[in-house]
Amino acid sequence: MSRAQRVILTNMCLIEDGQGNVVMQIRDPKRYSWSGYALPGGHIEAHEGLVESVIREVKEETGLVIKNPQLVGMKHWYTKEDERYLVFLYRTSEFEGDIHSTDEGEIKWVPRKDLPNLDLAYDMLNLLRVFEEENLNELFYRERLKDDFLREFW
Repeated sequence: MSRAQRVILTNMCLIEDGQGNVVMQIRDPKRYSWSGYALPGGHIEAHEGLVESVIREVKEETGLVIKNPQLVGMKHWYTKEDERYLVFLYRTSEFEGDIHSTDEGEIKWVPRKDLPNLDLAYDMLNLLRVFEEENLNELFYRERLKDDFLREFW
């Protein structure tokens, strides 16, 4: 019996400015099914390192060159096509440059305390728990329900 499975590899990064603000990307609902305020990130390309990919994706989407991104956990689930979708979660407060928006969405600094009041992408507040709670390092969507997922935090 093969243990191989199809996997999609992606990343996200929480970028903090040290003054209580985080970088958010506002994803267009006309372009993305996962729309609203989200953390920047994207797909890991073939033959690319994990850290290398998050640095590249953040630069492409925000204009910032991040340094010393720290892996804090992951989010994952199975797609309808039975592929495992992995999102490696990084955090940093070290960066250079100025933010700019792209075709992927508007980029802006947002006070962390204001996030619960924004039109967030699906499940962002639960995802932020993995970044903020030291005892958590994984959000797993165990089962797809009609309009949601059965979540497990580890």
